[in-house]
Amino acid sequence: MAGIYIHIPFCKTKCHYCNFFSLASQKHMPVFTDILLKEIELQKEYLGGEEINTIYFGGGTPSQMRISDLNRIFDKINRSFSVSTDAEITLEANPDDVNPGWVSNIMTSPVNRISLGVQSFFDEQLAYLNRIHSAADAEQAIRDLQQKGLEKLTIDLIYGIPGLDDEKWEKTLEKFFTFKLPHLSAYALTVEEKTALNTLIRKGKTAVPDEEAAIGHFRTLMERMQENGYIHYEISNFAREGWYSRHNSIYWTGGHYLGLGPSAHSYNGKSRRWNKASMKEWLELEDHYSESFEEEVLSIDERYNEYVMTSLRTIWGCDVAIVRQEFGEKYVGKLLLGADKYLHDNSLIYKGSRLFLTAKGKLFADGIASDLFA
Repeated sequence: MAGIYIHIPFCKTKCHYCNFFSLASQKHMPVFTDILLKEIELQKEYLGGEEINTIYFGGGTPSQMRISDLNRIFDKINRSFSVSTDAEITLEANPDDVNPGWVSNIMTSPVNRISLGVQSFFDEQLAYLNRIHSAADAEQAIRDLQQKGLEKLTIDLIYGIPGLDDEKWEKTLEKFFTFKLPHLSAYALTVEEKTALNTLIRKGKTAVPDEEAAIGHFRTLMERMQENGYIHYEISNFAREGWYSRHNSIYWTGGHYLGLGPSAHSYNGKSRRWNKASMKEWLELEDHYSESFEEEVLSIDERYNEYVMTSLRTIWGCDVAIVRQEFGEKYVGKLLLGADKYLHDNSLIYKGSRLFLTAKGKLFADGIASDLFA
């Protein structure tokens, strides 16, 4: 599978925890689509003619885009690539943008999946995160999307937020279950450098996230999702059978993808390319195309490390047979040697030819993966 990711950087405000490239301004929106169409033309050979199975609008806030501009983008993609007739086309949306009129309009476009940035069903946690929607807005947005017949709907939730005690987290999950949604992405709140949250914490102006609370929330999340019939198919993602995110699965299974827009990343199996996180440089890409992005050809060690990191996060596990075929016996030895202590402490299990994280291991996934790196 191959996919296209389109980064829409515009936001009404910047959330305190966000470290993605985004702008709390609409200044450049009038020219954004025109430049994006030019970038599609410049980049259309990067995937070597592979069929496009997924298109994903991320951000930023893609729900700020006009439907007419989205349709112009789809038209250009269809003329530039071979797009599967059943392609999954996802658009990230914020609850404050969603209303019956917006939903009716978006459903006239090729978009067939919405990822809704709920983050919390409690107003005090939303305020901590500097989200501009309320819990009531989030619930109404879900209802508006469902009432218009949208089936492919996922929401994001954040746990480990100060003030989100165990009881409130249980109530958050119960609220999720009442909507009978097919998919959930849930993330621990992390404090990234160069974010407003990091600055506020350093200045002592806001509470520090509690790592132990987050671990407890994650354990509860895994238990409750399993009890309710959801498959934990990736560390942060849960779905009913057949409702996995096809686009994100490309990242986790080594598929190829083209990233468009400022700061977007691309990978074609040979090289990794990323656009600079600069609106000014991206807007000038037609005149300075080769200077608007950076690129690296991955070494065998880097490709092996990436495979271990991404595959271990999934329900499909890290396949020793693939490591042997793609990287050679030396890397199999490194992998199994590093895995040995985690097999003995029940953080990993070895089944068939694959290594899988246990529930215990999922709490420390990144650390375990790094111990298996070349």
